Amino acid sequence: MAGRAAPLGARVFVDFDGTIALEDTTDVILERFALPQWRLVEADWVAGRIGSRECLARQVDLIRARPRDLDAIASEIPIDPHFLDFAALCRANAIPLTVVSDGLGQVVTAMLARAGADVTVLANRLVRIGTDRWRLAFPHASEACRSAAGNCKCRALDREPGTLRILIGDGRSDFCAAQSADLVFAKGALAAHCHANGLAYQVFGNFAGAITLLAQWIDALADAPAPAAATALGELAHAPPSA
Repeated sequence: MAGRAAPLGARVFVDFDGTIALEDTTDVILERFALPQWRLVEADWVAGRIGSRECLARQVDLIRARPRDLDAIASEIPIDPHFLDFAALCRANAIPLTVVSDGLGQVVTAMLARAGADVTVLANRLVRIGTDRWRLAFPHASEACRSAAGNCKCRALDREPGTLRILIGDGRSDFCAAQSADLVFAKGALAAHCHANGLAYQVFGNFAGAITLLAQWIDALADAPAPAAATALGELAHAPPSA
């Protein structure tokens, strides 16, 4: 597809674990390197007794891994093979793409760099405090976060009120942002959440599907006058979810 100017200043926000990465990298690290108590912390989060920020902080305190152990995880977990093509579609159409992750920033950036993806990343930050000990810093947290997340994705979207905000995700860390987004591409728990709460969304299976959805919208707006852009976006957002 030929490149075009971004329609009405659209921006894309993409989750990482389970969306770009084909596995949840934080869960893999915890399963391999954390003391067993991490599962009790996870249970508190699943039950809603704590937010994801507290959950992640307590779980990272239980990790016993050297930097090379984390590097090994980043080198072995695959990413969606169509993500680079999706990023290229955004770039060709001047649509900024930001990865918004409530995971471990060093692992996220290492995996994206390995794949050759040059994108902006907002994520939590691991701080080494010993040979194999870590704590987690939260540079993108917000005390007002509706999900009590380490990385407040709703704040990232709320900072762009004059744009058409497209969210792509799969899990609980995307729930609050889905309420702010103008268009949601969802799978997994996020799709179920949107369905249960009456939020407009489109189902995607992988980034090949996300490419098709985004390209359809760009094509619909290619020759449309500016006032028709919001209408076209609304029609796509409220269309029956596609596989």
